[in-house]
Amino acid sequence: MKTKHWSIIAAVILLLIVGAGSMFIVKEGEYKVVLRFGEAIRTVKSPGLNFKLPFIENTTALPKYQMTMESSPGQILTKDKKPIIVDNYTIWRIVDPEKFIKTVHNVSGGTQRIDEAVYNSVRRKLSEVNYDAIISENTERGNINDEITNDVITTLQRDDYGIQIVDVRIKRTDLPEGNKQSVYNRMISDRESMAARYLSEGDEESRKMTSKADRTANELLAQAEADAKKIVAEGEKEAAVIYNKAYGKDPQFYNLYRTLESYIVTMKNQPVIMMPIDSPYAKILLGQ
Repeated sequence: MKTKHWSIIAAVILLLIVGAGSMFIVKEGEYKVVLRFGEAIRTVKSPGLNFKLPFIENTTALPKYQMTMESSPGQILTKDKKPIIVDNYTIWRIVDPEKFIKTVHNVSGGTQRIDEAVYNSVRRKLSEVNYDAIISENTERGNINDEITNDVITTLQRDDYGIQIVDVRIKRTDLPEGNKQSVYNRMISDRESMAARYLSEGDEESRKMTSKADRTANELLAQAEADAKKIVAEGEKEAAVIYNKAYGKDPQFYNLYRTLESYIVTMKNQPVIMMPIDSPYAKILLGQ
């Protein structure tokens, strides 16, 4: 009885061990690759409880989400032969876990392959571009990033590692410590020369505009004066015509009217006037 009892216990323990060895759990955000004698035979992508052959098969987990790989800063020569320190990062993910296991074995091996492809592409592309274009924040910098990304994608697709490259970006470009000061001094000198040129061009343009404005103003004033003189002359001419017509119709009344107007002007400030009492001017004034 004791022997039978211990046999049952051993069998149960063995079943538990076998059962535990045949089950595995896939978590959210991971692949589980089933290996048979070290060779990848299938991939489980959905979360949950799964089974494998105990003792013969085992599993390894790989991340399902996107990962970011930071490349170590490296020195590269630009097209104009300037050494720069480049620091970049790569966003990538595993899309074929079985190929990934067969070719690079693990995440560390994958990042090593990516780092090599990125470094070669960055070195090749930046050697075709001048330093000023690399450090500027314009569309050319964006185009360089896109070209490097496409180049790395092509390289890794050709080698077929089961890796997808999402994006490669240059994070930082800097000068080696020994070159910084001389380049900074040259940049300062260039900017000062540029500023002086802009100021000189601005002063010249200002003088041209001022001269043109003065010339236009003088021309307008001269034309206005000429027009005013012409209008005055035409008015005086027309007034003379009206006076002549009025005088021709009734010369006696016109003389009286003009004399009365002269009285208004003459007596405006209450002056003292001495004239013969029998003069025609005095007779009208006195009502004689």
